[in-house]
Amino acid sequence: MSGDAVKKSMNSKQLLIVLVISLGSFMAGLDVTIVNIALPTISEAFNVSTVTVSWVINAYLIVLVSLLLASARIGDKKGYKKIFLIGFIVFTIGSMCCGFAPSIEFLILSRVLQAIGGAIIAALGSVMVTSYLPANVRGQALGFVAMFTMLGAALGPVVGGFLTSAFSWRFIFYVNVPVGILAVMLGIRSLPLLKPVSPQATLDKIGIILIFVALGTLIYGLTTLQSASVLIAVGMLIVSFIFWILFYIWEHRTSEPLIDFHLFKNHAFTLQNITILIIQLCMAGVMILMPFYLELVKGVGTDSAGTILLALPIGTILTSPIAGRISDVIGTKKPIIIGFIICIIALFFLSTLSVNTSIGHAEVYLFILGAGTGFAYAPLNSAVMGLAPSKVRGEASGLIKMMTNLGSSLGIALVMLVTTTALGPKIAEIQTHTLPAKDIAYAFNISFLFLMFVELIGILLMFLIKDKKSEYTTNGEPVGMY
Repeated sequence: MSGDAVKKSMNSKQLLIVLVISLGSFMAGLDVTIVNIALPTISEAFNVSTVTVSWVINAYLIVLVSLLLASARIGDKKGYKKIFLIGFIVFTIGSMCCGFAPSIEFLILSRVLQAIGGAIIAALGSVMVTSYLPANVRGQALGFVAMFTMLGAALGPVVGGFLTSAFSWRFIFYVNVPVGILAVMLGIRSLPLLKPVSPQATLDKIGIILIFVALGTLIYGLTTLQSASVLIAVGMLIVSFIFWILFYIWEHRTSEPLIDFHLFKNHAFTLQNITILIIQLCMAGVMILMPFYLELVKGVGTDSAGTILLALPIGTILTSPIAGRISDVIGTKKPIIIGFIICIIALFFLSTLSVNTSIGHAEVYLFILGAGTGFAYAPLNSAVMGLAPSKVRGEASGLIKMMTNLGSSLGIALVMLVTTTALGPKIAEIQTHTLPAKDIAYAFNISFLFLMFVELIGILLMFLIKDKKSEYTTNGEPVGMY
């Protein structure tokens, strides 16, 4: 990139386009972390167990993963502006429905609706920047969008904690409504109406159904394996295994698959996609447990708990651009391994949390985990994108988002499984806030140790990869992982 291109600034019209796209990224990032902090409150409000309330997040992620790649294809076929605005409208309506949900079942179904819109917003953001803006400002615009995503993720716990504490958990969903209305109004006015890039493209509907069933039954099976319905859980896991095989077979036979499995012939590409899944799995596992630890074990208020959880995304935001610049100079392998080592240290410390641990220590451990995650994730993003041929980097980018959200789904399901195993089936049947604080802390310690060993697998996978520099660069921009 030339010096003139780097110095080029966006004009007011381009800034408005980026603002609309960034509002979508902000909402997507916010929605990932704003819900976690309110889960203990939602569990108590509807008188349901921890496992049941985890489906408020699981349902969203399952639909998001299933529709993420398909949403990009729909945008290619129908036009980005039209589909993007429809996605915003669906997300906003879903948020409103979540807010006035009269039951946990209605809330989970509303989250499904919200996720349909969220998948469209997440899938089309980057490709719209590429389509609407000239090359000399794209890097600046993509960095702007990534920063909004991470800002949303960082503010989520604080905003969620404040709204839940000052008003009600319902306002964590209502807050999306005015932002959604504003974005739609600005989008109608500012987004260019371009012809669809691939009007003849076909949508892999069978692939969407197969991955939805495969992932849904997998998460259901894992989260209920320690409950009284163990036979049903095992049956769901068997069904999931069958549908993953069917998905793999179908994707090889269809003419326009959701996932181009030929990319995975490169073993470095495959292994580093798995490490992306691993690092997000551990992040999601910690973020689902920490609100319960802070509120139920330490007795911290929801608003204060949100502020404490802010330490994790702040650590990610601070180290992501630094790691990106380092990896551009020395390669990606060493920074990724260093990031994993930092995460392992943080998870070991988190596994020592108890009823008597000070809040300050917990906050430091969260910051260290966030710093390690950011240090590993930015070079991982560069490594995967660099291994993908330039003509399919759009698909590779979508695959990274899919692996990230798949990691979140598995992280929540697996820590619920480990926690229920440590505490026994009772946690799946009763409200967590009725259990002794020391029992909850013990179960979470086991879960954090489990996540630490998962991060160790990530390091082992990285040692199997040869460090290789590519022309792909982050240009020091923060890499959004939410």
